[in-house]
Formats: sequence, C-alpha cells, structure tokens
Amino acid sequence: YNADAIQIVVVEQSLCWGLTLAAHLVVIMGTQHYDGSEHRYVDYPITSVVQMMGRACRPLKDSNGKCSIFCYAPKKEFYKKFLYEPFPVESHLDHMLHNHLNAEIGTKTIENFQDAVDYLTWTFMYRRLTQNPNYYNLQGTSHRHISDHLSELIEGTLQDLETSKCISIDDVDLSPLNLGMIASYYYITYTTVELFNSSLSKKTKMKGLMEILSHANEFETVPLRQGEERALERLARRMPWRVNAEDGYHSPHVKAHLLLQSHFARQKLSPTVQADRDALLPIAVRLLQAIVDVISSGGWLEPALAAMELSQMIVQGMWSNESVLLQIPHMTKDLASKAAKAGIKSIFDVLDMEDDDRDKLLSMTEAQMNDVATMCNAYPNVDVKFEIADADDITAGGRVVMQVALERDADDEDEDEEEDTKGAGYVVEPVYSQRYPQTKSEAWWLVIGDPKKNKLISIKRVVMRKKVHNVRLDFIAPAEGDYNLKLFFMCDSYLGCDQEYEFKIKVLEGDDDDDDDDEDEESS
Repeated sequence: YNADAIQIVVVEQSLCWGLTLAAHLVVIMGTQHYDGSEHRYVDYPITSVVQMMGRACRPLKDSNGKCSIFCYAPKKEFYKKFLYEPFPVESHLDHMLHNHLNAEIGTKTIENFQDAVDYLTWTFMYRRLTQNPNYYNLQGTSHRHISDHLSELIEGTLQDLETSKCISIDDVDLSPLNLGMIASYYYITYTTVELFNSSLSKKTKMKGLMEILSHANEFETVPLRQGEERALERLARRMPWRVNAEDGYHSPHVKAHLLLQSHFARQKLSPTVQADRDALLPIAVRLLQAIVDVISSGGWLEPALAAMELSQMIVQGMWSNESVLLQIPHMTKDLASKAAKAGIKSIFDVLDMEDDDRDKLLSMTEAQMNDVATMCNAYPNVDVKFEIADADDITAGGRVVMQVALERDADDEDEDEEEDTKGAGYVVEPVYSQRYPQTKSEAWWLVIGDPKKNKLISIKRVVMRKKVHNVRLDFIAPAEGDYNLKLFFMCDSYLGCDQEYEFKIKVLEGDDDDDDDDEDEESS
C-alpha cells in the first residue's frame, strides 16, 4: 500500500491501535462488534472510533482527509453530536480502585484510612464528582455528600482487600500482606492472587496448574467471536488435557486453556485466533511467576517445580515430555527421533558434534543451519557451585546460609583471563524462541527443597544479565538431625538445562536453654 501497489486496505477493528498506515479516505463499515461473553453486539469504544478516524489524511500529501461512518440510523445523531461537540471524559478509577490501593499500600504510600481518602482527593475522579455526580451515583455535591461517598468507597474497597488476604487492617492502620505484595509486584488483580491462594495446594499437578492459570481474571478480556464455539470444541477434541466446558465453549477461560494447549501442540490456527494466542502468552508467563511465589509461601516443592516447567513450555511452545531438541528451529519430531537413535538427546549433544556429522544428521540448508547455530549459541550452559557457610556448626533454629556461584558459559576460552573472570563485556542474548511473541530475558530459580517431604525451604529468582552471579540463599535450620536436601537450578525459558544437586546438612541441638539462662541473668 505504501508503494502504491494496492489502493485499498481492509483492517479488522481490533487492529486500529497498532495501525500506522494513513489514507485520504477512511470508511468505518459498522460501529459494532460481537461480544462472545455477553452474546450480543456491542458498540465500538468511542476512543477506537476516534483512532480509526485519525487514520484519514496522509501527512505531507493531503491538506484534508475524509472519513465515512456507516452505522444504524438511531446512532447517527449520537455520532454527529460526538463529532461536533465536546465529549465528556469520565473516570473509571472506582472500578479499579482495589488494585490501585493495594499497590499504594504495598509501597507504604498509604498507611492508614485517612491516607487512602487523601489519595483519592488528588485524582481525576475527585474532580469529576462535582461536575457529573449522577455518573458516580452521588446523592449531592456538598462537601458532606462527597466526604461520605469517598469514605464509603474506601471502606468497602479495604474490606475486600482484607478478605482477600492482601492487606491487614489494625484499627485504622493498613499494612501489606504477602499476597498483596505479590499482586502488586507482578501487576495482577487482587482477585487473581486470591484465586491462586485458595486453589493451589501441595498436591497440585501440572494439569491442575493449567486449570487454575486459565481461570485468572487477566484472561477475561480474551476476545470471543460469533461462531467460534464450534471451532473451539473441535480443537478441544484434539488436545490431551480435557477442558471443563460444562457451560459451553463461550467462556474466555476455556478459550485461554485451549489456546495454551494448542501452543504446546504447535497447532496451526487462523491468523485472528493466532493473534489472540500470542497476546495471552506473555500474560501467562507473568501469572506463572506469581503462582511460583504463592506456592513458595505455602512451602510446597512439587507444585513449584511444575509451575517452573510450565513456564518453560509456554516460552518454547512444546510439551515437557517431548524431545528437548524440538526447541531447535526447523526441527521436526521425525528428525528428533532420528537424532535420538543416533544418541543425540540434548542440545549439548548437538553442540558437541563434529560439523560434518551435524550437517549430515540435520540435512538442512545453510540459512536453516544459521538459525540452528544462533539457537544453540544462546542455549544456556551454566556452571553451578555452592557452599554452606559454617556447615559444621548448624544448630536447630539457627540461620543456614548457602553461597551459590553461577557462571554462564564457563567452558568458553577468552583471550583475556581477567575479563573472563569478571565477565566484563559479556552479553547474555535474549531467549531464543520462534514461538514466543516478545523479547524475553533469561531468568532462573534457585530452590532448596526436601523432595521426600515435598517441602520447599528457600527460593530466589535470578535474571541472568552477566557472566557471573553470586547468590545467597538462607533458611532456618530444622530440628536436630541429619537431612538430605536438594538444590534445584530451574530455567524459566528453556527445557533440558535444569540442574539439581544433592547435599546433606547435620543440625546440632540448639542452645535455647543457654540463651534463656543468659536472659534471666540480664533481667536480674
């Protein structure tokens, strides 16, 4: 179109915000779209109509532009009035107030009830209350009416947050709780973190995690189109995990569940549905990070490891029980099976092969082999070394400290040894994935756990931005005895590169009695 090869471009309304093309004439064919969640046609948002109109008039080419809007006759006067007269903009803060207050309480900006009321007086909504009271269900515009309305709004919101275990209320003082901090940090709604907290348990498996993940409030906006139910039902028959669709396939959560499964199965979809799937993948990764934190709060090891594995599956677009070689571009299941018979089962095996043997096995073009080389070079090879401080003097109830040294590509030889040691100038490439729609940084979880008891003891997330990382993990020593524990090093983006190390700790009897005697002597 920009090269004048074609004269007309037809665009779906949902793409209006990402469109950069401009034309002398824009025709808006209808101002409604089908909303699957409500099973009816709804009007385009006014902001979207304005955005579409803004595509009329080519900069530096046209002195004016034309826009034709085709709509139902009763809507004609509405659009005329909207176009020729100022249109009021109202606040929707009251609909989203829970998440705003939760975030401000988490950062200590709001510490009591009065702070919350004062916070609202600096908002656009407060300015509009007196200008359009009916819109905000105000009984009057006097200072008393507004004060009562704000107090009631704040009180109801804070009670909801307290019920969700996001904050604690002590008389008038407000303080954040762990769930509230998680919701604020990962930018998810308070209802989602409440769902995670109430649904997750120490027995949750991968399938259960998918069910809980897909029911997150963030997927409410997944678009549902007319006639899409049959396509989703056909898709569900081809997926290995059965979806709970008792109420039909018109739910955005059912669609999210099926789209994630189709992503793992590398199922080809129509461009529109593919765009829906690409939009929800980054959201799913962020939600999984929150799920790991919620599970860690409960101290459950197996569900946490399953959530980390699910994150890898989403980034690479494959099932965890498939060959890790499928992460390599242009790799097919038949080719991966052929490589497995030749003894090549991991990406490290591919890297260790002779060039001629690799070329013979893969039988790819030069351009495809360049893609393979790019992926294999980006694949993480991290050397993990750990040491427990004062390992011979661990007492019950005392703090155990583990120092972990992480070195990426430790086997690579650099000409400058000092540079290699410090990692100066070393750049960690973004995660290589042809099936993830955004650029992503490589991150890892370090986890100390007791697999026999399904107990997670300590966890820390590390984003690999440099060659060498030194990480400190600590936890409270259990009761006296010998313990066989494991250190897990789990990637959030690649399959097949996770590591685990067994180690033992001997916990001696604590000196609580001595401490009590010392305290008694001091008090006397």
